[in-house]
Amino acid sequence: MNLTRRTVTLGGLATAAAATAPLHASQAQAEPAIKIGVLTDMSGPYRDLAGPGAEVAAHQAVQEFAAKGFKVDVVVADHLNKPDVGTTIARQWFDRDGVDVIVEVANSGVSLAVSAVAKEKNKIFLGSGAATSDLTGKSCNANTVHWVYDTYMLAKSTGGAMVKAGGDSWYFITADYAFGHALQRDTTGFITAAGGKVVGSVAYPFPGTSDFSSYLIQAQASGAKVLGIANAGADTINTIKQAKEFGIKMRLAGLLMFLTDIHSLGLDVAQGIALTDAFYWDMNKGTRAFSDRFIAKMPGVRPTMVHAGVYSSSLHYLKTVTAMGAAQAKQSGAATVARMKAMPTNDECFGKGSIRIDGRCIHPSYLWEVKKPSESKGPWDYYKLLGTTPADEAFRPLDEGGCPLVKA
Repeated sequence: MNLTRRTVTLGGLATAAAATAPLHASQAQAEPAIKIGVLTDMSGPYRDLAGPGAEVAAHQAVQEFAAKGFKVDVVVADHLNKPDVGTTIARQWFDRDGVDVIVEVANSGVSLAVSAVAKEKNKIFLGSGAATSDLTGKSCNANTVHWVYDTYMLAKSTGGAMVKAGGDSWYFITADYAFGHALQRDTTGFITAAGGKVVGSVAYPFPGTSDFSSYLIQAQASGAKVLGIANAGADTINTIKQAKEFGIKMRLAGLLMFLTDIHSLGLDVAQGIALTDAFYWDMNKGTRAFSDRFIAKMPGVRPTMVHAGVYSSSLHYLKTVTAMGAAQAKQSGAATVARMKAMPTNDECFGKGSIRIDGRCIHPSYLWEVKKPSESKGPWDYYKLLGTTPADEAFRPLDEGGCPLVKA
């Protein structure tokens, strides 16, 4: 069934609210309501990979986890890819609107800011769309869990594979904010460790850049074999399209790419690109079942790993609230996150996993190659598996992140 939304504009911020999964009156009176806030990019470069699909995924988790003794509300807002806007919304939600947990936040700069607010207010932040590994490193806290992927995982899987395949000299085009710099930093570490080198880089203004021609010309002139594309969403799409138009001869390394990017590019342009994705809709029976339910609410769109992360994190949170009781879960975000870490994760999107003390959700990562048009059997059939990194190897070791929660 299709979800309905009521949109209200306040000071330029788009917000939406929808009450979901009400229970029997006696149950609703026994436990206070839980409120989930989906803070995402509804209008910018990350709209397709997160945006409305993140809202659908949160509702899906709530609806499928109904009848557990408490009522759940979902509210939605657009952070506009601005940390100050994200912070303002988070404070309003926590202080005035009774939000218990914020999910998604597809922007590393905004995520770092929201994570700090969650710590200050003793609420919860479950990030799925941000990539910076600092969320579980120097900026980690007891109120934040980082789902799906991060720059270390992406750098190890995609960057490491490219160097092993002969791509030993790199030039980066990097989004000039926390995510881009963290991705370039972590990838550079794997390049140099494998004996490769970075010959140059350029950071472009984010958001707002759509013409990458001058950066591509600089990259070609560097003589590097590999172009490291340290951005995401619409920026990645534009960079790759323009690289093809300009006849750039370098190998392209899309360090953070999503299924929706491949769909937008088309297989003629995207074929052969190697990428890391922690979730693919057609990977197994469970992912297909989840995706079929998702597409029933959002026709014509297959879910990305961000959408899967919102579903998975929301589901695990609701399981934890059930175990604790809603009243107790609302008292302390840090205590609830501690309980989340003590419980194993398990869902159709990522299978069995766990959450480490630093807040890193652990599961395997997968290296994929984009199919040739002749290999695809139909719409959204885009990936073939190249390799798997086990859960205990996919993410940065605990003792290397600098998280203050990790005792030496």
